[in-house]
Amino acid sequence: MPSKASKRNQKKASNPKLNSNSNNSINIIENVEEREIEGERTVTGNLTSYPLSRDIKVESFSISSYGRELICDTTLELNLGRRIGLIGANGSGKSTFLKAIAAREVPIPSHIDIFLLNEEAPPSELTAIEAVIAEVVKEQHRLEALAEELSGNTDASNMESLIEEIYEKLESMDPASFQSRAGELLHGLGFSQPMMNKKTKDLSGGWRMRVALAKALFVKPTLLLLDEPTNHLDLEACVWLEEYLKNYNQILIIVSHSQDFLNGVCTNIMHLQNTKLVYYSGNYSTYLKTKEEKEVNQMKHYVKQQEEIEHIKKFIASCGTYANLVRQAKSKQKIIDKMEAAGLIQPVKKEPVFTFRFVDTGKLPTPILAFDNVSFSYSGKAEDYLYQSIDMGADLDSRIALVGPNGAGKSTLLKLMCGYIQPTKGAVSRHPHLKIGRYHQHSVEQLDLSQTPVDYFRSKFAHLNYDVETWRAKIGQFGITGNQQINPMKTLSDGQQSRIVFCELYVSNPNMLLLDEPTNHLDIECIDSLAEAINAFTGGVVLVSHDFRLINQVAKEIWLCDKKTITRWDDGIEAYKQHLKRKMKC
Repeated sequence: MPSKASKRNQKKASNPKLNSNSNNSINIIENVEEREIEGERTVTGNLTSYPLSRDIKVESFSISSYGRELICDTTLELNLGRRIGLIGANGSGKSTFLKAIAAREVPIPSHIDIFLLNEEAPPSELTAIEAVIAEVVKEQHRLEALAEELSGNTDASNMESLIEEIYEKLESMDPASFQSRAGELLHGLGFSQPMMNKKTKDLSGGWRMRVALAKALFVKPTLLLLDEPTNHLDLEACVWLEEYLKNYNQILIIVSHSQDFLNGVCTNIMHLQNTKLVYYSGNYSTYLKTKEEKEVNQMKHYVKQQEEIEHIKKFIASCGTYANLVRQAKSKQKIIDKMEAAGLIQPVKKEPVFTFRFVDTGKLPTPILAFDNVSFSYSGKAEDYLYQSIDMGADLDSRIALVGPNGAGKSTLLKLMCGYIQPTKGAVSRHPHLKIGRYHQHSVEQLDLSQTPVDYFRSKFAHLNYDVETWRAKIGQFGITGNQQINPMKTLSDGQQSRIVFCELYVSNPNMLLLDEPTNHLDIECIDSLAEAINAFTGGVVLVSHDFRLINQVAKEIWLCDKKTITRWDDGIEAYKQHLKRKMKC
């Protein structure tokens, strides 16, 4: 690599994002305050932070999508070293917000590199490890080109610190260690050595999402945007990612439904509420405490102010037309006018929290679901068994959480339970009146997004002969209300689409629920509602989840799937998490 001095002495090159103006200064951003993107998003905002800073402040920040205002006239503030948890209800605009930043629709200086993780790595001929290395090589070339551009500019002396930072990052990359460091990241995310050497075109979408996450972590961008990064991870990989991210020293914005994960990673919380960005210091638990205290104080001040206004109004009303009292009445009215001009304290507006329940389907006599000497492999060969000689069962009182390393067969076990696949050896017996409702990670993909929720349910459950108002009431129980019910489902957020699937489960009347990662895309309040619904359900539940808190809320038994068998874990889910942390350090 050429020395810093030689790099700086090379001649100036042109760059559409970094170009000189008549004052020999550099335009770091495009001076555009409003853009309309593909007819979907309109973004406005003014950069007010110093253009060469790695802190970002955008005033008068707004985003609208499909004509709906998601964020309105607020301040976006991102500071180096902060790990920010972005929270808000399903459909509030969190994912749209991240996409707008990643697309640079927000006026962010171009020297700040951005990486958004919201989709898997593309299928290609590259192996998983080659795909990760290719990303960091691309970043290395970008930094070298940027350093040359800045060093060759006539006003480069004003950018000395930025140039120094770029060269320090280039030196820290150390190409000789690319292979080993990429391997460490993939291993932490659950890849075995053979899987690292598989072509990405031969990996499932979930594994390619892990490749994309490894790319992001290896590049270590100044602004890292993670949209539900744990959705395709097992508990072990979630613990590894939490431990890794808690030391991330750039700017991190993370959308996650897991309170446990947000507590372990975040230094700050950004709440998207009522179209405003509200900031809190501390992790999620600290946010809850601070928010509650803030709301209690706000209501106290609101009540006090309203009582004062009422008292003044009563005095004014009692003054009548007496000349000596009219002056006092006018003076008192001025007090109210000043309060209103300054802005009256508003009462706390709670975001609507929906609750739902699964239908009570009554009890069935045991045995309900039993495995008798079950062995299984997808190839049918004994040497490929995922499970061997399994004897176990579940009934309508079961609240079982399946845990274990990735690839141990947790989702496979659920497929065996519902009859989606058959045992290679042995038998799975089910009560003849057992009705299973299954939620899995790809359930949302089976929705016809061109249909409205009402039309979807009317066609899928035509035999029920419900009228439109009945369907609207049932869908409304799952937080899909108003125009959301009569607009195409493609306009709904991922979390709202997931609620449609839960509404399907509700309507289908199961007496046993098999839930494979049910929290993906749901907001935290919705997950709490799901936990309450599971606890109130009179049927059986078998759960696979990477959300430690949900497991802690609902599971009465924990089954560990590993080494071709199933054993009970008797020490609780928090003890299992600590076990995984100790295992990482070995």
